[in-house]
Amino acid sequence: MRVLKVLSAAAAMAFAAATVEAQTCALKVPAASLIEAGKWQMSINPTLPPQQFVDEKGELQGLNVELAREAAKRMCLEAVFLRMDFPPMIPGLKSARFDTINTGLFWTDERSKIFFLVPYAQQALSFYTDPKGPLKIETLEDLAGKVVGVESATYAERKSKEINDGFVAKGLKPMDLRTFSTVTETSAALRAGQLEAAVNIGETADALAKRGIAKIWLTDVAGTDITFAFRDKAVAEGFASALTAIKADGSYDKLFDKFGMTRLKAPAFAIRGPGPT
Repeated sequence: MRVLKVLSAAAAMAFAAATVEAQTCALKVPAASLIEAGKWQMSINPTLPPQQFVDEKGELQGLNVELAREAAKRMCLEAVFLRMDFPPMIPGLKSARFDTINTGLFWTDERSKIFFLVPYAQQALSFYTDPKGPLKIETLEDLAGKVVGVESATYAERKSKEINDGFVAKGLKPMDLRTFSTVTETSAALRAGQLEAAVNIGETADALAKRGIAKIWLTDVAGTDITFAFRDKAVAEGFASALTAIKADGSYDKLFDKFGMTRLKAPAFAIRGPGPT
């Protein structure tokens, strides 16, 4: 009987605490700005460690996941992750299928006019080969005429095409770019000898190298800010405010140290670019 009373008292205290938290957590984003009131729906492709990936239990992990969950708590919203490949994300956000692209979207002037972009970190590209492959890459020009794998509809593909334009201008052969949906598919093709090299974000290349399935030759190519992308300005501003608070109390630095990614130095975060016009 005493045990039941203790359990009952504990349950009551937990309920009271939850009630107080619900009462003190004021929504930072208007309900009309969200696809579903109280929920922050984000597309994510969990194939890019350490940004976002799935662990052995099938659970989402990574910097982007933990950063979004922490920001959601401060915005008094439930973080909802929608797993999908990258190519449908931009049209999906345009058509209001979800609120945010959470996949480390590289900042570009063009994208900043389509969505509200909030930079939160920096990244660059790395070129790598299979550790047992014969190709040696000392300079970008060593990739001229080579078969190179890249994920489709990404910043890496865009920059690789720009590099090809530079090759052609110099009278060199362009890379033969082969596109894939995920880094896993690219890695499989590289191991099978279907590719001579591949390109991806630096942190993902580092993760592959640590697993012994990639040899990195070139790093810090075409570096820029990476962002969360929003269709609604109020949600973007709410996230930027939450991110600033996360930076102020030290949580931001702890997460970046945990996952080994490159942080932004600014003490405050904001939308970068004009947004949709």
